[in-house]
Amino acid sequence: MSARAPVRALLVVLGIVILGVFPLVFSNPTTTSIAFFTVVFMVCASAWNMFAGSSGYIALGHAVYFGCGAYALTLLANHLGFAAGWGVFALVPVAGIVAGLIAIPTGLIALRARRHTFVVITIAFMFIFQLAAFNLGFTGGSSGLQPPTPLWSVKTYNDNFYYVIALVLLATVALSWLVRRSRFGLQLLAIRDDEERARGLGVRVGRVKLTAFILSAIPVGMAGGVYAYFLGQIFPQFAFDPLFDLSIALMAFLGGLGTVAGPLLGALVLESLQQYFTVQYGASQAYLIIYGALFLVVVLLLPRGVIPSVEELISRWRSRSGAPEPEPGETGRTGGGVVEAGAR
Repeated sequence: MSARAPVRALLVVLGIVILGVFPLVFSNPTTTSIAFFTVVFMVCASAWNMFAGSSGYIALGHAVYFGCGAYALTLLANHLGFAAGWGVFALVPVAGIVAGLIAIPTGLIALRARRHTFVVITIAFMFIFQLAAFNLGFTGGSSGLQPPTPLWSVKTYNDNFYYVIALVLLATVALSWLVRRSRFGLQLLAIRDDEERARGLGVRVGRVKLTAFILSAIPVGMAGGVYAYFLGQIFPQFAFDPLFDLSIALMAFLGGLGTVAGPLLGALVLESLQQYFTVQYGASQAYLIIYGALFLVVVLLLPRGVIPSVEELISRWRSRSGAPEPEPGETGRTGGGVVEAGAR
């Protein structure tokens, strides 16, 4: 067991406690609204990283699953006659399943290509789904759709949605951690390090990549469903937004691609900043300047992301002071033995 395991366990417990009590301590509706959007992006960045960070395939089309989850929840709630209230949240897992099912054919097509072509194909799928949402009758076209509107008080409205998406976040992080620590996760890392060598050693590359791709789509679809219900309306240009994909990728890179905690930190910093600037200065998209500047700082000073870079600094300090080294692989870097381990 790692010498840092008790510290990490304490940090996990502390994080869960903070997540649970945040709306109770900061009850201002503006603050809880920012917290809700931040947790939504923590879910999406963590789910995206579960595939892209582990396999090395950078996907820029997860807005497809976010939008499909949003439309799935809205359409089902309207056509099945769900009354506005807590009952609609029962459709959140269904929205995730719909997103996962859509990820099967899109993944089968996109993952036939190698990394650079894969990026282009995922972007193409995003625009195809956006155009379809504009032109298909059941999506409402450019007029959009409205899910049932819950008649909750201003005090509790944000809190109810916050706690639902917080549960989705906990499930997503747990799944990401399990994937990371499993034989399946080792196979993904083997693909990231050397795909041909992994295939030669018996890893079923296509199946492993597709499974991870589907797993990453499900939480994103669930987040999209909660997001649409929270806003009370959904439009194609916002459900299938190219900036969504750039944002979650940047969040994962900022915190540390391939780590469990990195995307959470990246989303916490970037999305909360974006929401704060939106509240302060309106929808001027000035946050994109902050995104660019922060990204340049990270690339120049912390090229591996915040968390891996900090862990590396701690490791160097421990080696100088004679403290025991951390276990290999804790920062998301892999050695040559990962391919062999992933193939077993």
